[in-house]
Amino acid sequence: MQDWSIKELSSLLREKKTSSVEITTDYLAIIKKKNPEINAFITVDENRSIAQAKLADERIQKGEGDALTGVPIAQKDIFCAEDWLTTCGSKMLHNFIAPYDATVVKKFNEAGAINLGKTNMDEFAMGSSNETSYFGAVKNPWDLSRVPGGSSGGSAAAIASRMCPGATATDTGGSIRQPASLCGLTGLKPTYGLVSRYGMIAFASSLDQAGPMAKSSEDCAMMLNVMAGFDPKDSTSIDHKKEDYTKNIDQPIEGLKIGLPKEYFAEGLDSDVAKLIEAAINQYKKLGATIVDVSLPNTNLSIPVYYVLAPAEASSNLSRYDGVRYGHRTSQYDDLMDMYSKTRQEGFGEEVKRRILIGTYVLSAGYYDAYYLKAQQIRHLISEDFKKAFQSCDVIMGPTAPSTAFKANEKIDDPVTMYLQDIYTIATNLAGLPGMSIPAGFVNKLPVGLQIIGNYFDEARMLNVAHQFQKATDWHKAIPDGALS
Repeated sequence: MQDWSIKELSSLLREKKTSSVEITTDYLAIIKKKNPEINAFITVDENRSIAQAKLADERIQKGEGDALTGVPIAQKDIFCAEDWLTTCGSKMLHNFIAPYDATVVKKFNEAGAINLGKTNMDEFAMGSSNETSYFGAVKNPWDLSRVPGGSSGGSAAAIASRMCPGATATDTGGSIRQPASLCGLTGLKPTYGLVSRYGMIAFASSLDQAGPMAKSSEDCAMMLNVMAGFDPKDSTSIDHKKEDYTKNIDQPIEGLKIGLPKEYFAEGLDSDVAKLIEAAINQYKKLGATIVDVSLPNTNLSIPVYYVLAPAEASSNLSRYDGVRYGHRTSQYDDLMDMYSKTRQEGFGEEVKRRILIGTYVLSAGYYDAYYLKAQQIRHLISEDFKKAFQSCDVIMGPTAPSTAFKANEKIDDPVTMYLQDIYTIATNLAGLPGMSIPAGFVNKLPVGLQIIGNYFDEARMLNVAHQFQKATDWHKAIPDGALS
């Protein structure tokens, strides 16, 4: 049961060959056994999950329900879930019980999916290694001495260790795709605005995007069918025509034009990773695709631009955590300003404080034009680079991350080196484009991800392109040693 896909679980439930209660109970037992070592989950509520499973079984017995009815899914702890502890991986929210459901959580509930629990994450989604969580670092199931990637490392590790078949995640600068790459999974960051951000605790509002993470593109397509859709509660939600992302997933890709940006294969990319990406491109050639050379000349500016804009938005969004309405409040203070200061000093971790300080600085009088405004101008140039590239290709491909998973504590004291782990993923967030990572092989028994970038609202084509590769290869079926024990 542990290694069944979402599609397989859905079929078995529809055929009444198993029950949601049975599946959910088994997964909860696996979580209880494995989570103390992996630390992928922050919160598990067995009674609540089983109660959902019983309701799902009743719907199935009546011939009702959707494709995901009865299927267990984990939720990243950045999504509010009514009456669930929702921490965002921070001491600031260590005691916060959400009074409502995020739209993403609500959609899965309405579909009849089971919430297995809330997954660990970098604090307020700020990190590339899942080492900044107040609840402790998450370990990579492929090598427990290494990081799973971040900030959605808990979701990635939970799936890779087979504690759940799929999980929600969020991506502000690569936080779905990078952990998917480092843990050997499929992860999709949709077009900005395709999935509602309502009830998703904000980091950088113009960059944050929710998406699915699972073992295969087919499973991600099933999850995206639930997640996508216009939401009037989210002012950034786009009223895009509803799609079935599984409909054309089996279509052949002969004639597909793949753009290869020269900037993605320059200095900084591990040579062994580069060889695997080249092998994956050759596999696409065998499937009938053609290769087109493209250029994204402002790629090298994406990280400095991101680390001006994202902290600026974070400094604004995180100002709401003042100890007055919810979350952590310091126990001893002299006056209101002292309470604000001590609450934030105690409640926020070092990386969050660093980004708040950077953001406040670039927005301050005298520096706004020099940093924030200039970064917005370069952001436009980065978007124009993609626009020009897509005039000659259908999708863009390259590495997801410059290397395989690195050792825990290896980069935590060097923020710049850590930030460079997202060099290939950040630009798509700045442009609002969809991107995904799929398994493409192994270097020294550690997974490597191939990144696929599509044009706006081209998720169906991307999932089709990914699926055809996964039909021709077995990389996405690989399992960490001991994951099924």
